[in-house]
Amino acid sequence: MRRPAWWPEGEPFPPRRWGRRGGPPPFIRWIGCFILSALFVALVAGGFIGAMFGRDGWQNYGHPFFPFFLIPIGIVVLIAIAVGGGVRRMTRPMNNLIDAARRIESGDYSAQVPEWGSQDIRSVARAFNSMSARLKSMDEQRRSFMADVTHELRTPLSVIRGQAEAISDGMYPADAEHLAPILDATEALDRLVEDLRTLVLTDAGNLVLHKESTDLGALIRDAIESFRPQAESAGISLATEIADKTPTVEVDPARIRQVIGNLLSNAIRHTPKGGSVKVSVGSSGDQVITTVTDTGEGIPPELQPHVFERFVKGPNSTGSGLGLAIARDIISAHSGRVEMDSGRSGTTLTVTLPASRP
Repeated sequence: MRRPAWWPEGEPFPPRRWGRRGGPPPFIRWIGCFILSALFVALVAGGFIGAMFGRDGWQNYGHPFFPFFLIPIGIVVLIAIAVGGGVRRMTRPMNNLIDAARRIESGDYSAQVPEWGSQDIRSVARAFNSMSARLKSMDEQRRSFMADVTHELRTPLSVIRGQAEAISDGMYPADAEHLAPILDATEALDRLVEDLRTLVLTDAGNLVLHKESTDLGALIRDAIESFRPQAESAGISLATEIADKTPTVEVDPARIRQVIGNLLSNAIRHTPKGGSVKVSVGSSGDQVITTVTDTGEGIPPELQPHVFERFVKGPNSTGSGLGLAIARDIISAHSGRVEMDSGRSGTTLTVTLPASRP
């Protein structure tokens, strides 16, 4: 069990997958024991038959010309055939694994292997198929994500380019009215880039949270005031209902403000003129619950199971489809959850966060 000279630096020896005591994997040990047992049986049988029929022993049985010395050889051959068949049955699944691994190496993530053979081989095949399925799903998500990002970037860039060319050619004057679309498109690009950055950080597990004890009611009041001009221009009323003695929460205020902003922005965007958006804050046990309720058109039933997925949006939506996905990721990073309830008369989004421990 000494560490060989050719063993890679920094790698433990023996490998941990070999168990605490070291040694090869179980199926390799099984093959070795089977071969040794077969050889032992062949030697014992050969010695026994040789002792019975060796030298003049054949005369006692009246078969002077029978080649008794071939019996041990025949037994060895039969055992070798049996061993060879067993080895082939074990190596065939390994060959399937090797072929499938080469297909995955070449980019074919649909490769699967049949789950048969010994228990260890079946477990390896099952793990390989699970890995292959995850790789295929991740590759499809990556392709879809890149296509969606390209689509979302194209719209504001087209607006910026069209307006800038029109101003440059003298078709439009360079006044505030014609520069406003460029500024709006630039702001949309900035939000999209920041949203994508947040998604990348959450996917990689590198989202840094600067938590502090926060009065969620006060934070929501400030967020609503920043959205009040937008709501008033759209003819929508904003209301709050914050319970007294609401426990504080250990959160990153900037990230939670981002979540509330995404929820309010969606609610205002999908609420018609004359409607209302209400934000409530309360507590239940050791949890602080925030609800954002609007009187909009609601979410179509076919989209409701997918509202927290990326780039999922309704047919009349003008957003990027990332707001709810980012809200879910941020709240999950705070050990909370986001739930949705939508009907024909509006939508309610509920954010649940753990209260601060006294």
